[in-house]
Amino acid sequence: MSARDVDDAAERLRAVIGPTPLQLNPRLSDELGGEVWVKREDLQPVRSYKIRGAYNLIAELPEQARAAGVVCASAGNHAQGVAFACNRLGVKGRVYLPGTTPRQKRDRVARLGRDAVEVRVVGNTYDEAAAAARADAESTGATQVPAFDDPRTIAGQGTIAREILAQLADPPDVLVVPVGGGGLLSGAITYLREHAPSTRIVGVEPASAASMAAAFAAGEPVELDRIDPFVDGAAVRKVGADTFRIAHDAGVELLAVPEGRICVEMLSLYQSDGIIAEPAGALSPAALGLLDIPRNATTVSLISGGNNDVSRYADIVERALVYEGRKHYFLVEFPQEPGALRRFLDDVLGPDDDITLFEYTKRSNRETGPALVGIELGAPDDLPALLKRMEEAPPHIEQIPPDSPLFGFIL
Repeated sequence: MSARDVDDAAERLRAVIGPTPLQLNPRLSDELGGEVWVKREDLQPVRSYKIRGAYNLIAELPEQARAAGVVCASAGNHAQGVAFACNRLGVKGRVYLPGTTPRQKRDRVARLGRDAVEVRVVGNTYDEAAAAARADAESTGATQVPAFDDPRTIAGQGTIAREILAQLADPPDVLVVPVGGGGLLSGAITYLREHAPSTRIVGVEPASAASMAAAFAAGEPVELDRIDPFVDGAAVRKVGADTFRIAHDAGVELLAVPEGRICVEMLSLYQSDGIIAEPAGALSPAALGLLDIPRNATTVSLISGGNNDVSRYADIVERALVYEGRKHYFLVEFPQEPGALRRFLDDVLGPDDDITLFEYTKRSNRETGPALVGIELGAPDDLPALLKRMEEAPPHIEQIPPDSPLFGFIL
């Protein structure tokens, strides 16, 4: 495929969606010492860029294929794009979502698709939903609408790069995009290698679902044994064959970002910039501080989606605090005697420390009883002093590190 395919996709989309804003972000610009522009794909009608690829593919289908209907699998955002396209083009569709898809996304798929789309929830991962969609297509003759691994999807996602070049006076020095299955990354590569070959492209993956990096290491797409579905819009076990080939042939730069850092950026976007981003939507700006970007460079970062369920914010804040080193958990063996908790508060806690969790189980023997204690520090630098006071305190205290299997029961 070529940049011409992206141009054709842009023409199909022109009557349906307008260009999303490209905004200079003062906070990120100050942090990097150059101009950082954010491409606001969270302002799409479906609140993510996925509308581009989905609509372009369905709009290209001949009448016979449209009559047979379409099916797709998605973590939520692609499904909304398919639902929007089906409703606008009068095509019947079935959408398969994993059980981890937030309720907010499920409801929006149903609203956008209206009578044209049926929503089916299958399994707990995108790949399980994808298997169900494939089986549906094989048995019914419906057309699959891949979330990333199809030239028509890739061309649609590539229209973002086309818009960026039209919105800036000069091509950006750096373009940073999120990576799940690789459709957006390969679409950007396809367009920019012809129209802005000097632009440095960086693909950003969640650290616990870095499937493109695994494919690069293996020389072909491989399936990850385990992924964390927290960054649901980019949690893909295996990238596509087409997307891998385009990205690998271009030798594109990849970076994995910890989920905690993504949560920190989500909160910064909301509190400082008034932008509601989902975890995958904050992947790109979360990576900026980890990249070696020259001062005075012009960088474009994609806010790829804003479909975040408000009920997730408690988890987001928790992950952010743990990543920043301000939230820690401990197992404390309290002696079974009056005043034990008071002595712990007086002797161990610092003036700016706060207990945020205290779960006391029944005594394990007649002398002691264990408690799970969560402590939020006034500042990350306060931890060494806290640990020293714990060493000197009478109770036995054990810190639970974030990489401990036990930590999974807390977050």
